[in-house]
Amino acid sequence: MTGTVIETLGLTRRYGKLTAVDKLDLTVQRGQIYGFLGPNGAGKTTTIRMLLGLIRPDAGTAQIAGHDFDVDRQTALSRVGSMVESPALYLNLTGVENLTLTCRLKRVPTSDIARVLEIVDLTADGKRKVKQYSLGMRQRLGIARALLGQPDLLILDEPTNGLDPAGIREIRQLLAEAPQRFGTTILVSSHLLSEVEQMASHVGVMNKGRLLFQGTLPALMASAPHQLDIIVSDPGGALSLVASGHPEAVHTPRGVSIPGVTETEAAALNRRLVEAGHEVSGLALKPPALEDIFLQLTKESA
Repeated sequence: MTGTVIETLGLTRRYGKLTAVDKLDLTVQRGQIYGFLGPNGAGKTTTIRMLLGLIRPDAGTAQIAGHDFDVDRQTALSRVGSMVESPALYLNLTGVENLTLTCRLKRVPTSDIARVLEIVDLTADGKRKVKQYSLGMRQRLGIARALLGQPDLLILDEPTNGLDPAGIREIRQLLAEAPQRFGTTILVSSHLLSEVEQMASHVGVMNKGRLLFQGTLPALMASAPHQLDIIVSDPGGALSLVASGHPEAVHTPRGVSIPGVTETEAAALNRRLVEAGHEVSGLALKPPALEDIFLQLTKESA
């Protein structure tokens, strides 16, 4: 599977003097799980509303699966399934009855209901009333509803909102398998960075309406300074040697630990220690947690 499922160019939305989304160039390729990250007020929800056709941009363009909103809005939106936070369900109807109503609205054959219930593991519960469902089951039913009609793209805003750890795990596993099993591309917005880290293949980080980073998780990790832990024969001497260039370096029982080091700097430090006669027996470059990178990015852009 190849091709671009979401492409925006210069997408902009203003509310009076506030620019909620500022010249956004977003690209999501087919088969990706794209984690859409940002603090409250970053512009994520406004972007999602534009991609779902709920509000119109003030400038820029957006395409879904190659269909331009300005040219063929209806076709573009027909290729999208969505769930925004907790799904609005009819509690006195069964799961199947809820899906049947959605089929009529989306003009999807009701024969697709069995397929989506199997995907979310609700086949045995399809004839139960939704008021008897747990929160996790209701979230899965919401995802099943979004999957009706085999859309190219799923847009999910806080899909694990309000769930306990078991429910979060259920949704995470379901989403992680979706692109490979069902050919669905996913854009998921969440404030649970640890969950995004476990399932996303790509991430976009927004703040103040602007896209600060877009790419793979490994690329995001590589772009941030790491902690360098060195095991060396003479920790005290090694600390004296590196302290001039890295005053934040600290002594450890077996060597030296230096925060904020890039891969290039790590190689240079190793070479410098060896040339000075130190026996370096261990060198570990530890990336920061996604949460730390996220906080640093958004802090710098504030």
